[in-house]
Amino acid sequence: MYDFLTGPMLWVTFLVSFGGLLVRAVMYVRGLSWQLDRVAYRPHLGYGMRGGIRSILAFIIPFKARLWRVRPGFTIIFFGFHIGLLVTPIFLEAHNVMLKQAFGFSLPALPAGVADALAWTCLAGGLFLVLRRIAFPEVRIITTVYDYLLLVITVAPFVTGLIARYDMGNYDFWLTAHIITGEIWLLSLPFTKLSHVLLFFMSRLQLGMDYGIKRGGMKGTDMAW
Repeated sequence: MYDFLTGPMLWVTFLVSFGGLLVRAVMYVRGLSWQLDRVAYRPHLGYGMRGGIRSILAFIIPFKARLWRVRPGFTIIFFGFHIGLLVTPIFLEAHNVMLKQAFGFSLPALPAGVADALAWTCLAGGLFLVLRRIAFPEVRIITTVYDYLLLVITVAPFVTGLIARYDMGNYDFWLTAHIITGEIWLLSLPFTKLSHVLLFFMSRLQLGMDYGIKRGGMKGTDMAW
């Protein structure tokens, strides 16, 4: 089972995940109003890209956008969750050993203590997001079972990974569960709301270009959009 999951299944997972995200990106671009956007974007592409990059940076740098400054507690938890979610699996030493075996290359590895701290931060952030959806009426009213399922899919690799890491129970079982849940998460990316891992950047880029060119942003140089 382990050889299958870290061999052929890993290849299939990466092909479906990244290939699917590429398709979503193409669909997003093709869904733009070319009758309007090609007239606005192309003649001022350089200015539009600057506006788009500013838009992205405003939302990926903590406390840069006003949205993050008005809710500092939420901002810290939100960024801690996402940093742990993305950095830990990419730079975890054990994952890079598997990456080396499967694809012939690896990335720099995090110290074990840092990886543990990021994993626990991600779990704490996931728990906070669940409690937030339950406690706040304005969030609860738009929350469905689907949203909770996505949170379970997202944190499950961290739960199973930490159980295997601390050798709680049957190690082989939890290692297998960790690999399966991790591959389920990757396979879910192009088919669910988790696709915002890519579409967030595309939508922020589009909005930045939109406000920078088509809606008067060229009149100013320090726009937040």
